[in-house]
Amino acid sequence: MTDAELRERAAKVIPGGMYGHLNAAIFGPGFPQFFVRGDGCRQWDADGREYVDLMCSWGPVILGHRHPRVEAAAAAQHASGDCLNGPGPVMVELAELLVDLIPSADWAMFSKNGTDATTQALMVARAATGRAKVLVAHGAYHGADPWCTPSLAGTTPSDRADIVEYPYNDLAGLQAAAATVDGDVAAVIATPFKHDSFEDQELVDASFARGARELADRIGAALVIDDVRAGFRLDLRGSWESLGVRPDLTAWSKAMANGYPIAAVTGTDALRSAAQTLYSTGSFWFSAVAMAAAKATIETLREIDGPAVMERSGARLRAGLAAQAAAHGFTVNQTGPVQIPWLSFEGDATLEKAMYWSAACLEEGVYLHPWHNWFLSAAHTDADIDRALQATDTAFARLRTKFGTD
Repeated sequence: MTDAELRERAAKVIPGGMYGHLNAAIFGPGFPQFFVRGDGCRQWDADGREYVDLMCSWGPVILGHRHPRVEAAAAAQHASGDCLNGPGPVMVELAELLVDLIPSADWAMFSKNGTDATTQALMVARAATGRAKVLVAHGAYHGADPWCTPSLAGTTPSDRADIVEYPYNDLAGLQAAAATVDGDVAAVIATPFKHDSFEDQELVDASFARGARELADRIGAALVIDDVRAGFRLDLRGSWESLGVRPDLTAWSKAMANGYPIAAVTGTDALRSAAQTLYSTGSFWFSAVAMAAAKATIETLREIDGPAVMERSGARLRAGLAAQAAAHGFTVNQTGPVQIPWLSFEGDATLEKAMYWSAACLEEGVYLHPWHNWFLSAAHTDADIDRALQATDTAFARLRTKFGTD
């Protein structure tokens, strides 16, 4: 069954044929909608085309598709049971692993998606403080619940009534936002770096991170780090640990189980009693297979120093792309951490160049994205990065033929 045939069938039984962030219709021409296989850092679409995968399923795949150790752990657990009348012992083992690994974690609670985790973290903060307001960076993505979804369709004004925005990386702006709701701030939530779509991926300023920590302490609010996207790629201990900034609560998901669905909130002892008061649950939140996969994933990342492996591959990719862009006469911006990179073209407000270039990369066998950050995995070898760079070089050449040089 071809991609086109599957899209035709889907249009009859799925609203719009597809929805959400995996809707290929919004990526640009040439992007496939349906995929049939993944292996290591490669994926194959429904038409049989093979790609070097620079999106890693939008972040969840961190060790490579079908990693043997993870698959073995998941299979062993599945042989005993997955969705049972209560969680398996692996839930305790996974929580112990997180508490041992993450300096800001004294406990852990589990769910399924990043949105579950960010929403649950704010519930804990509100339960602990008895307050309502949450300070959120303007344009930041924290999930798809009504309080945070980028689209207002299906939401009401009351869904956003307790959200107060501040400009990311602007400590004075954060302080001013807090002052507008003085005495009613339950939490300050921030992403480890500014990874908003369509924008350069701005790295956090250490003074802002420390200032956010100081502000939260001063006003009695919880500092929440949304590590759903960056977690386990930058620092296994938490993405702000290297800055000397520890949160009260952290939301985790995406790469936590190498593609198996799981999320977590970790927190400090000061918030343990508040967390106990929540009624926050789901029938599939306690499934044991994903927990076994998560345990194997995190143990493997710790043993191989996964962030360092991905940093090395990311630096190789970034250097190669910079050299190619310059050689072909283009001015590009490469922003974000090298493990979670993004490339944009200077002056390309309409994304015309980005769309054309990414489609050309796709035709050459590399899957990346024109307006969303990419993800590397520990499965990307030097040879894989070099294969990707062959494709991007050809794409730059085609771009020069189409648009000329800067």
